[in-house]
Amino acid sequence: MKSSAPAARIEAISTAVPAGEVEGHYRQWAAAQITDDRQRKLFERMADRSGISHRYTVLDGQHGRMEAAGFYATPANASTARRMKVYADEAPALALQAIAGLPDLGDVTHIVVASCTGFMAPGLDQVIARQLGLARTVERISIGFMGCYAGITALRTAAHVVRSDPAARVLVVTVELCSLHLQQTGDIEALLAMRQFADGAAAVVVSGTGPGLALLDPLSLTLHESADLITWTIGDTGFAMHLSGEVPTRLAEALVDPLVTERIGNPALIEAWAVHPGGRSILDAVERGLALAPGKLDASRAVLRDHGNMSSATVLFVLQRLMDQRPASGLALAFGPGLAMEGLRFGWTDDAG
Repeated sequence: MKSSAPAARIEAISTAVPAGEVEGHYRQWAAAQITDDRQRKLFERMADRSGISHRYTVLDGQHGRMEAAGFYATPANASTARRMKVYADEAPALALQAIAGLPDLGDVTHIVVASCTGFMAPGLDQVIARQLGLARTVERISIGFMGCYAGITALRTAAHVVRSDPAARVLVVTVELCSLHLQQTGDIEALLAMRQFADGAAAVVVSGTGPGLALLDPLSLTLHESADLITWTIGDTGFAMHLSGEVPTRLAEALVDPLVTERIGNPALIEAWAVHPGGRSILDAVERGLALAPGKLDASRAVLRDHGNMSSATVLFVLQRLMDQRPASGLALAFGPGLAMEGLRFGWTDDAG
């Protein structure tokens, strides 16, 4: 029997980035920590090949830049407490900037907020709801510290809400301030990994009525013996990420796992791909592992070029670029600590619901 539950769909997506451009400042800051000339030149060559042209940060104005008198000037690095103070000040503001771009919030019944780059209490969900003047009865869900795939988890959660409550109207918000967590080091691999990250926020309205991108079957997979490939550890000087150079190879291998291929089906039959651009090598691995035709990851590569990796918000930036194309079929994929993968099928619908 066909289910009477409505297909949850994205009505609109809006995104925002801070005003501060970080790319040039990061290169100067990172190069100053590499004492060997040959290693410094290698860093520059690898950075040039990253596929990233622009990245943005909240570390501007009152917070200062990365150079002499900036946020990362002290030998001991900024404390976690100082970083969380900036997060509490800036994360709600950037989230509200993204929300302001939505054409119509309507009567929001639920709010789902995802973020892994900071903690505060009252939480982002409460602060955002209060700033928007939402009803005190709005149901709130916070998704924390899941990493880059949390954008998919947030959308999937919103879809579950709509399927269980057809009248629900869910506001999904992802906001990440990755630039708060740089760590001083002379290690080139670590500096190149940190160089991919940036700040950004996305806001989405999900409901069961009207035209939009229908949110369909989910896909989840954790790789065996992969717990050490991507880690995100809270320390005295912020959150320290470890990103193994093995990740692209292991990811490409995972994409031919029968558990994945059975769920994905024939990749050639999927029109649109919203793949989280964790880095150029990640996109290359997905393209290779799924044998995708040239150009299928253009939207992901464009987001990487223009904004870098904004953790959980990034895949929503990709989906925003695909919405105008109204694809009949699509698959969103994102990856994060674990190594784990989250996916969600989507496709345009004009069904009134």
